[in-house]
Amino acid sequence: QEVKIFRALILGELERGQSQFQALCFVTRLHRNEIISSESMAKLRQKNPRTVRQAEEVRGLEHLSMDVAVNFSKGGQLSSHIHNVCAEAKEAIYTREEDVKFWLEKGVDGSMFEVLPQTSDLPDLQRCKLCADRWKPCICSYSLSIEWYPCMLKYCKSRDAAGKVSSYKCGIRSCQKGYTFDYYVPQKQLCLWDEET
Repeated sequence: QEVKIFRALILGELERGQSQFQALCFVTRLHRNEIISSESMAKLRQKNPRTVRQAEEVRGLEHLSMDVAVNFSKGGQLSSHIHNVCAEAKEAIYTREEDVKFWLEKGVDGSMFEVLPQTSDLPDLQRCKLCADRWKPCICSYSLSIEWYPCMLKYCKSRDAAGKVSSYKCGIRSCQKGYTFDYYVPQKQLCLWDEET
């Protein structure tokens, strides 16, 4: 179904009344050229697999407004990985309305999605970092960075005996990318890290 899943585990602050950890899942559409296929990855074995690698290309920060909740028990229709990856985040799986439209056109059951309250529905809804009351709903913001992932194939050129040039796959280009997700929470208590940013 062309699905990309991000999972974040945030350690809780017990002295502030939080549980041991909080899990979040962000589900978005995976575009075709965003990542290398597993078949290509299997063919291109990395030398020195224990090496700590630096990304060759830093891709820009993507800011995503996650305005729809995904029902965990029905999410398996969207991706079989949701049940494993998002098991701790049953009540906190988010996606975007534009991605939902794409999946609905592909025949996914729309009953797994629930549109979250927006600023237009609740005029006094503000960002959690500006909200003074810990029990009020607000728009939470969570940022993460993927430091290294295989984003493109590298091609090298070779010349045969007749001098004809041809190209062949000879490696993997790596990228780094940052994401910021904005999403609705029913109380600021579920977004205390937003105060520190």
